[in-house]
Amino acid sequence: MASVAGMLAGFRKPRDGTDAALALEQAATLARLVAKSEGRVLTQLLGRDTARISLYYGLVLGPGRAARAPVAGLAVADPEAGLPDIATYYRSTRPARLIITGAPGAGKTVLALQLLLDLIANRDAADPVPVRVPLAQWDTDVPLRDLLVQQLVDSFNLPRTAAGNLVAHGLVLPVLDGLDEMDSPLPNGDPDPAAPRARAALDKLSVHQDAGAAAPLVLACRTAHYDALATTDLLLDAARIAIAPVGGSPAAAYLAARARDPLRWRPLLNHLTAHPGAVHAVLLSTPWRLCLTATVYHRGGDPSELLTYTDPDELDRHLLARYITAATLAAADANLHGYTPQQIHHWLHQLAAHLAPTAWTPIRTDIALDHLWPMAGPWRVRATDALLTALILLLCLPFAWSSGPLPDTFATLGFGGLAVLAGSAHGLPITTSAERLDLHRLTTPVGRNGLVFGLVCGLVFGLVAGLVIGLVFGLVFGLVFGLAVGLATGLLLGLMFGLTADQSSAAKPGTIIGDDAQLGLALGLATGLALGLATGLMFGLATGLMTGLEFGLATGLMAGSSSWRYMVFLLCARGRVPFRLARFLDWGCDAGLMRYSGPAYQFRHRELQLWLAAHPDPAI
Repeated sequence: MASVAGMLAGFRKPRDGTDAALALEQAATLARLVAKSEGRVLTQLLGRDTARISLYYGLVLGPGRAARAPVAGLAVADPEAGLPDIATYYRSTRPARLIITGAPGAGKTVLALQLLLDLIANRDAADPVPVRVPLAQWDTDVPLRDLLVQQLVDSFNLPRTAAGNLVAHGLVLPVLDGLDEMDSPLPNGDPDPAAPRARAALDKLSVHQDAGAAAPLVLACRTAHYDALATTDLLLDAARIAIAPVGGSPAAAYLAARARDPLRWRPLLNHLTAHPGAVHAVLLSTPWRLCLTATVYHRGGDPSELLTYTDPDELDRHLLARYITAATLAAADANLHGYTPQQIHHWLHQLAAHLAPTAWTPIRTDIALDHLWPMAGPWRVRATDALLTALILLLCLPFAWSSGPLPDTFATLGFGGLAVLAGSAHGLPITTSAERLDLHRLTTPVGRNGLVFGLVCGLVFGLVAGLVIGLVFGLVFGLVFGLAVGLATGLLLGLMFGLTADQSSAAKPGTIIGDDAQLGLALGLATGLALGLATGLMFGLATGLMTGLEFGLATGLMAGSSSWRYMVFLLCARGRVPFRLARFLDWGCDAGLMRYSGPAYQFRHRELQLWLAAHPDPAI
């Protein structure tokens, strides 16, 4: 099999045949995939409106071994500002290690995405491709290089060999987001100074090397969380920047650009402009709060009522309580209909509560459909899954008893045993495969070659089997059985080796379930055909049909276990989430409540996730 894998491995060799040249081709493909997927995420974070807030940042001097970097910069190039944009700033940093810090909602992820996209837009062929990697779920016992490989496999459906080749040649620039999400806060909400997982991560990142020098990377973290760490645990050889608060005049200019009725906004905007150092200008100095304000008061209401708030928590509660309704109305204006604010709040609360931290785990941010089933009760879902699987397969048993010459005892033991075994297997926790298989691989040249190769192998096997056991089953049986097995073998080989670097695509949360279901259907049909034909030749057409159906169902349910478990989860979670959950979450991304993150969904902002988790019912 190793020789087959080598022959069918899903990458064409470059003209000079070297791994380094191959890695450059793969990097070009990865850059296109990252630009497309992360450009979509940046659009979701900025909203449908084209008005943007200028993000300024400055170098933070502190203890520890730091990199050299310019004093200040600007997120997006502005000739009048006279400051380097974020990509120019990063390229001027020596070594190329950058830490982005800021207050909650200051725009750290937006700045990191802007850097990522600008680097890709102006990259040379040998430049590393920036790839955003969430840190919240990183098991720091796993080496960083392995984490990067897994991220490429999960988010962009790259074959593991391609991902490993890119990382081995230093063509992946990790943009690490969410160091502050690795550890749960203290009971009062302050960052935990101990932060064992964050400290372990910084230790790993500090010694991350490339050719004996500090390897390039970008890290984003909240200011308070990074400051809470001891100086001995800071990232070495890195320049730290802090995003500056948005001034009163820029904040007023942004809100004025988003305003539908300027008269309603005039008192608030005049106050922000005239008193840039006042408490209200300070409260509205983050892009997240400005976005909340612009959305909440876009269609109506009196924005000047915000001048009555002086406490940041009270202001957040006021804005977040109205945000879902305002976002729903804005989505309706854009012809995105389908849900009421009450439904949206209820479903998002259930999802946010599922992600809430526990005594054993920190807060989670990713909503991966194939990992969501424990939300409805892990034992309940597993038991329902096992029972439904066994019942579906046992439905074939009465037909098997009356299908012809197959003995009832054999049918009972064989089909019944298969039902029990499949049901028991489905009662176990499901872990998805490290590399996702989908039928699109068969549209590639290597996939078609794998299918043909499998058919040839099956035919050869059939000829050999027919000659060897022809005295018992006959040559015809061997040929038919070989062709059927060849179909199944060819399908497997095509799926395993049919994906090439330039035919990869960024993973989307909803399509993962669909790909898994298609895989189960295809393998179930192939297995059912193979065993059905073979059994039909021995015991007759009726027996062959029943055997093929039974084993085809069993194979399909096992091969498509993630999609089947997802369907069982939706049945068990009726009332807590909509049955068409993926469609709802896609709508949430379009409406500005959610965002994509590789093969998962995330809430638009962590503050929104925390507020929804704490409020099961709409506040107004």
